[in-house]
Amino acid sequence: MTASPSTDAKSRRPRTWPALLLIALAVIAVIAVIWRVDTAPRTDDAYAYADTIGVSPEVSGKIVTLAVRDNQAVKQGDLLFQIDPRPYQYALQRALASLAQLDAQIPLTQRTVNAQGFGAAAARAAAVRAQAAAKQAGDTLARMEPLLAKGYVSADELERARTAQRAAQAELDAAQKQASEAQAAVSGVDALVAQREVLRAEIATARLNLEYATVRAPFDGRVVELRTSVGQYVSAQKPVFTLIDTRHWYVIANFRENELGHIRPGTRATVYLMSNTGIRFSGEVDSIGFGVDPQDGGSTANGLPNIQRSINWVHVAQRFPVKIRVDHPDPQLFRIGTSAVAVLQPERDSHAARDGAPS
Repeated sequence: MTASPSTDAKSRRPRTWPALLLIALAVIAVIAVIWRVDTAPRTDDAYAYADTIGVSPEVSGKIVTLAVRDNQAVKQGDLLFQIDPRPYQYALQRALASLAQLDAQIPLTQRTVNAQGFGAAAARAAAVRAQAAAKQAGDTLARMEPLLAKGYVSADELERARTAQRAAQAELDAAQKQASEAQAAVSGVDALVAQREVLRAEIATARLNLEYATVRAPFDGRVVELRTSVGQYVSAQKPVFTLIDTRHWYVIANFRENELGHIRPGTRATVYLMSNTGIRFSGEVDSIGFGVDPQDGGSTANGLPNIQRSINWVHVAQRFPVKIRVDHPDPQLFRIGTSAVAVLQPERDSHAARDGAPS
């Protein structure tokens, strides 16, 4: 039995539906990828980051105690290192001794001032007495002068009255000069009291310097770049090592500029580190960079981050750093510079905004 011609034609006809199905699936996949990129921006151009400070002493001296080692974790208030405190102890003792000496000198000086005041008062009283005597001698002379012509007084008596008046005036002048000198000699303790305040300030500074000789951790962190030992002379304001602030960890993720429209502070994110891709960490966007170096390659310009955006002859979109704060970082995994991957969920922000909106 032979096949009919119509059956042979059907068997030779190409089957186009599998190809159409593959094309449709590819289109759906492309749309899904585009939708996913728009709704959940993702980048592997990211790294872990934490704030750091250079641990610098406030005073200079030799390190006598070094209580930490390189890469050690420390808690706030832990001893880091101590500078030889003896010079600052001696400075404090000298300032305290100077204050004690001044406190003993002030009462003695006050007694001298009191004596000077009493002397000035006595000189003023003597000047008053001399003024009264001079006035009396002048009045006597004024009464006797008209009596000479009438013969009631002799010329000798009048001359004695004039002599007494001149003597009384001379004594008055001398007494007034002594009173002025005595008053000018009266000093005070104001200068010593002011000097006491200066010494009190020196004591406070000496105590502060003595406290600065002991350097403690200002926050929970990890010691890095420790390259010194006991006996090393360190200078004030010169960093001895670096302390990583492990209280807050971030992931700096560089996103393309055309992805920033749906990203804002508070956008939720999921990040993981390339050192352990099996652990996911949640977080949220802390801030979005508002400036990068527009030049390709080279060093940082004007303090702006430099992000390469050209791949050979292909010009790609500029990338801007997005700072993501990690909610519960693992202190054993997070290291500054560790490569990371960040995925944002802008739709969670919109859902939260709708859920929190008043009805």
